[in-house]
Amino acid sequence: MTLTTAAAVMFQAADPASGPGLLANILPFLLIIVVFYFLLIRPQQQQRKKHQEMVASVRRGDTVVTAGGIIGKVTKVVEGTDEVMVELADGVQVKVIKATLSDVRSKTEPAEKQ
Repeated sequence: MTLTTAAAVMFQAADPASGPGLLANILPFLLIIVVFYFLLIRPQQQQRKKHQEMVASVRRGDTVVTAGGIIGKVTKVVEGTDEVMVELADGVQVKVIKATLSDVRSKTEPAEKQ
């Protein structure tokens, strides 16, 4: 058998009645995609949405934890940007990007505008 006849035999169309149909071949892949969606993708989307809501609701006086594990108290939310001022100790304040906040430990009541 030469190389061209071997390739021709390999790529010949099979008789549809001789084996499982196209749906039977694709069904396991569709099932895997559905399982991945419900076990991996959807929970991650919900977790991301919950984190975005938490970050958007940060107010002055909240105790927060950054992604680096630093715990501090929010002293100022910079309007128009995604930054907050966090007080780590007396007189020590740092600017932190809101997206790096991993947890809001204690929520406060909305601060009054002065």
